[in-house]
Amino acid sequence: MTATKKTTTRKRASTTKKVTATKPKKVVAQKIPDLPKNPFAYEVLDAASKMRSKANKVEVIRRYGDNSLKAVLIWNFDESIVTLLPEGEVPYGSNLEDETKTGTLSGKIDDAVSKMNELGSSSLGSQDQGQTTIRKEFTKFYNFLKGGNPGMSSLRRESMFINILQGLHPLEAEILILVKDGRLTDKYNITKDVASEAFPDIVWGGRS
Repeated sequence: MTATKKTTTRKRASTTKKVTATKPKKVVAQKIPDLPKNPFAYEVLDAASKMRSKANKVEVIRRYGDNSLKAVLIWNFDESIVTLLPEGEVPYGSNLEDETKTGTLSGKIDDAVSKMNELGSSSLGSQDQGQTTIRKEFTKFYNFLKGGNPGMSSLRRESMFINILQGLHPLEAEILILVKDGRLTDKYNITKDVASEAFPDIVWGGRS
């Protein structure tokens, strides 16, 4: 008697992968932040810088900017402007201060800003309460530019700039130090195009 072999049929595993449809990610529109009345220049620039779209950056500056912020942006972005202040670090005001304090005024301001960043705050308490603001001081900016006040001596000009810095909130002082060297974009994500749209009355060029 011959035994018959039992044959079994194996089903092949399916090689077709089940494709799961991915849902498109929802893009959440950024809300224009609420700032206090008469905000500091750094508050406006910081809020605008954090906006993802150009349109929102422009809207923040339009809503909260003023002539002082316009002056800051012109000073930084207008290539025809020649700054008469020395480039780089800003020293302390007088020889006496230079002897009693180490480092530079720029370094002191940088330290204060770094401390604020560590604390996640724009305040260090009583030690950073500025006596003045860019809003109040911007009318003096012409003294620091070629053609603005040619009769002013370099020493007087630099002393005036240092005095203004020492009276400002550290984050506002930092803005002026950046702007005098055309380096505002080192910290703030703001472009000349944004400035132009926010302040359409700006005419670039012919300032020196």
